[in-house]
Amino acid sequence: MSHLFKNYQSLDVTFSHGEGVWLWDTEGKQYLDALGGIAVTSLGHAHPRLVKAVAEQAARYLHCSNIYRIPEQEKLADRLCRLSGMERAFFCNSGTEANEAAIKLARLHGHAKGIDVPTVIVTEGAFHGRTLAALAATANAKAKVGFEPLPERFLRVPFGDSEAVAELASDSQVCAVLVEPIQGEGGINIPPAGYLQQLRKICDDNGWLLMLDEIQTGVARSGRWFACQHEDVLPDVMTLAKGLGGGVPVGAVLASGVASELFGPGSHGSTFGGNPLACTAAMTVLESIEGAGLCSNAAAMGEHMLNGLKTQLGDLPGVVDIRGCGLLLAVELDRAAAPLVKTALEAGLLINVTAGNVVRLLPPLTITREEADEVLARLCPLINTFLQEEAA
Repeated sequence: MSHLFKNYQSLDVTFSHGEGVWLWDTEGKQYLDALGGIAVTSLGHAHPRLVKAVAEQAARYLHCSNIYRIPEQEKLADRLCRLSGMERAFFCNSGTEANEAAIKLARLHGHAKGIDVPTVIVTEGAFHGRTLAALAATANAKAKVGFEPLPERFLRVPFGDSEAVAELASDSQVCAVLVEPIQGEGGINIPPAGYLQQLRKICDDNGWLLMLDEIQTGVARSGRWFACQHEDVLPDVMTLAKGLGGGVPVGAVLASGVASELFGPGSHGSTFGGNPLACTAAMTVLESIEGAGLCSNAAAMGEHMLNGLKTQLGDLPGVVDIRGCGLLLAVELDRAAAPLVKTALEAGLLINVTAGNVVRLLPPLTITREEADEVLARLCPLINTFLQEEAA
């Protein structure tokens, strides 16, 4: 009997070790990891440079309280701000915590402007986490069941619709917009071109904070360091996690402009946030991405895989859409697709189905053309067979 809470419906496989895009289970079977721990293992498994850096840092010291200066934290903040154009950084342990901090920044901003009930605009299809405020900002109604009452003052509009955001300018309580540049859990939903630029202008015109949840899209996954850079948009607040630590838990909140001055001593904190081990891992990930040109690789391999998916699956009845940006890839079907996860596992391929009917691929940024072709060679026939059997 397991003493774990039954939070997860885990598949009956246990992995023993990995290397690059490959994993091996305890029975010795090899799997091609096209999920990357849900966009986490950005450098793949057992990356030599990351393994070495983590081991060396563990041998020096693992933890130091934020009561004291932590040089690894300061170096990481400098590097992230240089890459993003932001001004300040706060470190936590997860994406949910980063979004929770962003919501606190929004409320501080609202109160500083004399707003009695600071309100944040969020979108349909959004996923921002599972703590109470992040859950309130999330659109998934099923995830909220049993946890009411949730924090209030979130206004929801359709994703990708900047006009719907502009129409809320008459609400004097609005102080911020929180949005994913590309929705991840919602199904790799990509907004119309110019969407972020339009949101930037609306926020500027109304004195709102533009807060971008780049937890899944950030750290080179989209083919740029941050997805907002595809539109040359600088947000007021940006949240990061997932791929930042390459598997070591770390989250970050980056801020610029007025938002960078909102937190002061005692206004927010984290015991483990920004610890030397996590910051060393994140710094190593950033240096490795930069040194190996993995932004460019994510863009090139993403385009290659997207074209392959369209060529092999685009004309099949039952395929609604195939979309992607960098190594955020999706095949949307016209029916529930959850059985494909187990079928793919049996074929030695790790994938994910999100939003019920969207096959999602988030492979490591290190994936090669040969490995990308192997993903297609394993996945496309499975989807074809699945659609044919479902239609029979």
